[in-house]
Amino acid sequence: YFNTIIWSGTGSSNALDVGFQPDFTWIKRRNGTQSHNLENSVIGATKFLISNTTAAEQTDSSILASFDTNGITVGDNSWSNASGGTYVGWNWKAGTAFSNDASATSVGSIDSAGSVSADTGFSIINYVGTAANATIAHGLGVKPKVVIVKNRDQAGDWCVYHEDNGATHYQLLNTTNAKIDNATIWNDIAPTSSTFSIGSYLYGNTINYIAYCFASVDGYSKFGSYTGNGNADGAFVYTGFRPSYVMIKRTDAAASWIIKDSARDIDNVAGNT
Repeated sequence: YFNTIIWSGTGSSNALDVGFQPDFTWIKRRNGTQSHNLENSVIGATKFLISNTTAAEQTDSSILASFDTNGITVGDNSWSNASGGTYVGWNWKAGTAFSNDASATSVGSIDSAGSVSADTGFSIINYVGTAANATIAHGLGVKPKVVIVKNRDQAGDWCVYHEDNGATHYQLLNTTNAKIDNATIWNDIAPTSSTFSIGSYLYGNTINYIAYCFASVDGYSKFGSYTGNGNADGAFVYTGFRPSYVMIKRTDAAASWIIKDSARDIDNVAGNT
């Protein structure tokens, strides 16, 4: 349900083995300054968003050409497969189609659809804003710990909910900012086991949005917080398993988002960031 792969670019169409058919792929060139490319199967391959900018959704088949039964195919773009380029791709599987008609189910106040894995606590949800505060079904069956939402149609920030920041605050995936107090993002309402809430920044009338929702699953995923100790050996954070992917962001001051994985660093110490 999750796998990190690394590859060297070929400059031509390149089928990559992930081990399953992904529904969410995040690609970053390692030896260049190209942006982070995020694509999902709900919207379809060739349509992408850039997590380090506010840019609206774009279309380009030369970055990620397709989601395949056992992986992905990348094109010849310098973001994903230039000759001499080195790359990392983080891949998640959801796998089960999801659709919620809010008026029929009385779950949420507006319709949502996407792909979900309740077993691994991950869903990709597309919804259309209605110019009103709303609740949206996420399909997980438990409260998500993290929700990331982006406006697909227009330039706009990547808004990140984290349970330990609370629903009164959010962070931005596309900036180094500390957490921000603003009721227009999550409407100051925490997610429930069935829905997450949005305020005016995330409900533009007839605007398409994509949301990535994550819940903790014992032995598979963990979301939490810690306080730094200023020691070179660092603070110990218990997860209950050896992680293959770690993402960290400081909340009380400006600092970059940090991603580490066990594909770029097979052995400790994990130095590649």
